[in-house]
Amino acid sequence: MNQLATTVYIDESSYYLEVCLDPFNKRIRVDDYRGNLKQLLSKVEELVHEHQSEKLIIKGRKEDIIPFFEFGLQPEGMIDRYFHGSDAYLLTKYYTSERKKNDHWVTEDGMIHSIYQLNVNSQKSLPPKEYELRKVNESCADDLSTLYKHVFQIYPTPLHDPAYIKKTMKEGTIYYGYYYKGKIVSAASAELNLFYKNAELTDCATLTEHRKYGLMKLILIELEKELKQKGIYCAYSIARALSFGMNAVLFQLGFAYRGRLMNNVYIYDKLENMNMWVKDLASC
Repeated sequence: MNQLATTVYIDESSYYLEVCLDPFNKRIRVDDYRGNLKQLLSKVEELVHEHQSEKLIIKGRKEDIIPFFEFGLQPEGMIDRYFHGSDAYLLTKYYTSERKKNDHWVTEDGMIHSIYQLNVNSQKSLPPKEYELRKVNESCADDLSTLYKHVFQIYPTPLHDPAYIKKTMKEGTIYYGYYYKGKIVSAASAELNLFYKNAELTDCATLTEHRKYGLMKLILIELEKELKQKGIYCAYSIARALSFGMNAVLFQLGFAYRGRLMNNVYIYDKLENMNMWVKDLASC
């Protein structure tokens, strides 16, 4: 059973923290902070040990990078314009030697090099008329969870559970999907941060037999349109570093590579490295 990630808010006299406790992926992620860095970092380290986490991620601001370095954090990626137009730096620290090891790094580097040689304007023609692109609402949560069960044996969030999908929809996450003969065969979502005006394009899944029509690219384009309508221009996505297809889709949609998060989440059957891709929707 997937252990749900929970967000805790710690508001002390000298600092504030917004922390995602993620027991399933054995990590802690600091999504926001302000105040006394020394004290808040001490609190974060306390949480890491309390929850026996193996990895810490902090979305840091440029002006705080040096103190984070002194604390032992290292940069793995960045998100352009994440904080109301200011860049976020993804800084990490590992607490076990195993979590820091990786056998695929050079292969994944080569994949990024190959992707950057692709033709950006290689959009396929529209899929056959039997495919219908629609916004997915709560009434289709069961179908959506069935899709994710088929595509992902293991996933970092419990998308196998229709109740969880309905919860994310109520919280503002937008889902689009392609329907074929009444069933969802491809889908993706946009998880909104309305305070900082950014969105993560995520939960991308297509059934194997429907992957030849470029459905995911068309879904992401539709999500981008809705984000722009909402005044959200910072879009980012985190793709499995070993998935050539998904990384290629993001590159061809105009996303730029911004680093790799090592052993970041459990997907399929193991911990996976995840590539960060970022796009400024205001420039397109």
